[in-house]
Order: sequence, then C-alpha cells, then structure tokens
Amino acid sequence: MILPRKKHRNLAQGVIELINADIQSGALKPGDKLPTESAIMERHGVSRTVVREAISHLQASGQVETRHGIGTFVLEAAPPNVSLLTETIVTLRDVLAILELRICLETEAASLAAMRRTDAQAAQLGALLELMRRGAEEGGGAVADDVQFHLLIAQSTGNKYFVEILTQLGSAIIPRARVNAAQLGNAEPGLYLERVHREHEDIWRAIARQDAEGARAAMRTHLSNSRERLRQAQEALSSPH
Repeated sequence: MILPRKKHRNLAQGVIELINADIQSGALKPGDKLPTESAIMERHGVSRTVVREAISHLQASGQVETRHGIGTFVLEAAPPNVSLLTETIVTLRDVLAILELRICLETEAASLAAMRRTDAQAAQLGALLELMRRGAEEGGGAVADDVQFHLLIAQSTGNKYFVEILTQLGSAIIPRARVNAAQLGNAEPGLYLERVHREHEDIWRAIARQDAEGARAAMRTHLSNSRERLRQAQEALSSPH
C-alpha cells in the first residue's frame, strides 16, 4: 500500500497506523521482528527519515523496542491500568504541571542513569543526540527523537517504573509538541533548538562520564529552562496584541 504524499508528520503517522494494524490483526505478534527500514520504505513508499520517525513514536509508546545491531521487535501490550491519561493534558497550564512532575522524576532518573548505564546505552544516547543535532541544523527537531532521548535515560536507570511513567506521557513531555519552536524560542526557533541541544548534550556528557551529581544538575537545568520558556510562551499567547 502506497501512502499519499502528505506532510512529513502525516506520512510518519500513516506508517504508525499501518504497523499498528499489523499488530492488531496478529500479522505482527509480540516478539516478532519488524521488517527492515528498507522493506518498510518500499512497502509504503516513504523515505528512511519517515520510517525512523514512525519507529521512534512506536518506541516512545512502548509498542516496540530496538535492540542494537539486531533489529526492532514488537513488545507485549501494556496492561490497561494507565493512571496518567495524556488526553487530560490539554492546556499549557497542564504541560507546565507535567514539567513540575518531570523535574522531580527525571532529575533522579538522570542521576541513576549515570550510575547504572551500560557502555552500549551511553553510546546509544550519544548517537541519538547526534541525530537530533543534525535535525535541528536542518530546521527539524523531531519531537519523537526528543521523547526517545528522555526514554533512553529512563531505561538506563534499570528501573522499569521510570520508563512506564514516561511512556504513558508520551509526546506530552515535550513542550514543543503543544507550542511551536518559534513561540518557545521568542520567534527564533533555530536559537531555541540550539539551546535545547546544548542542554541535552550537558546531560549526556554527565551520564557518559558517570557523574551522578552532574547529570542530576544538568537535567534540572534543562527542565527548569523548559518550564521558564513555556511560561514565557504562555504569557505571550495570553497577552493582548
């Protein structure tokens, strides 16, 4: 089935829906390996970038996991007892409240990740950070990659509950999923994405050198800055023009 030529995000969403359909129908079962990127590209008539964005979304929602050097596999469906419902996160005030929760949660997750991460996890974080840097330079800055960065840190703690909470929240953890980068960056989206990248890089460097206190501080700085950027965007949007 060839997907219609729509906007990039719609193409990725189309691939997600088709893979989900295969999972729901049983064509792809828990433990099954997804087709290769090339096979998905050929089947659906999309680019490699679109396929990778779709896979990132599926990873962020806990439907698949990628095993380095092996492939991407379907996971068991999560139990339905979800306590954090993303459909209730509808206003900027809600996203600000989620950022407060994340400051409490993810600062400790970063610290634990620095102490417990494997070399492979540190390398995976570094590779994803480089992918995000290139995306920002090209004017992209995919929300899915940002979600995956924070999920990888949660996974590096070795504590599944950090992963479960962030997975439930999905893209709601990323402010620019609700407000565009121009609004968050005070009409300078490129500068905003550059700042976010530097903050992510500080977190990764601390985790890579196994500096627990440094990772905690870097994550707190990043999330506090995110909260302040969002607060300023909220004020700008609510002020009369």
